[in-house]
Amino acid sequence: MQYGALAKLLHWVTFLLLIGSFALGFAMVDLPVSPKRLQWYSYHKWIGVTMFLLVIIRFGWRLISPPPPPLRMPHWQRSLAQAVHAAIYVLLLVIPLTGWVTSSAYGFKTVYLKLITLPDLVGRNKELAKQLSEVHELLGFALLVLVALHVVGAIKHHLIDRDATLKRMLPFVKVTERDLR
Repeated sequence: MQYGALAKLLHWVTFLLLIGSFALGFAMVDLPVSPKRLQWYSYHKWIGVTMFLLVIIRFGWRLISPPPPPLRMPHWQRSLAQAVHAAIYVLLLVIPLTGWVTSSAYGFKTVYLKLITLPDLVGRNKELAKQLSEVHELLGFALLVLVALHVVGAIKHHLIDRDATLKRMLPFVKVTERDLR
């Protein structure tokens, strides 16, 4: 069995948004205070809110359409994969929240897509904002490590184990019965 089209779409859109978010995150902090920097921060926030919403949709979709059972692998690999997936999901929820709280503490509104002003979660507090900013950054690096581990695992399954683990999540790839043996 392979993942359905919607599960694949949500997975790969989340991945592309992550790349964009990390690229913006690394680039925007070094920009001088300017309209460009403020715009990039807005884009970063928009991506974060979008990923948060996508994760909620992914959870809902998993309830309606559970993922296929994992392929055969040693117990330790299955346990590691489950732990990495769970940690990625948790961070995809927690990181946008820490970003939102950080913006609130700095006194900057989060306006999603220039349309929806999200309420401040905390009052303005510059010291708290600095601490939360560091937490947000550290959690981002943790997510980066976990996503790298996830990618390495998928490539290992594809190139070394020669199983269909990666193929089952690739768009436009049909997994055959032969692939699942």
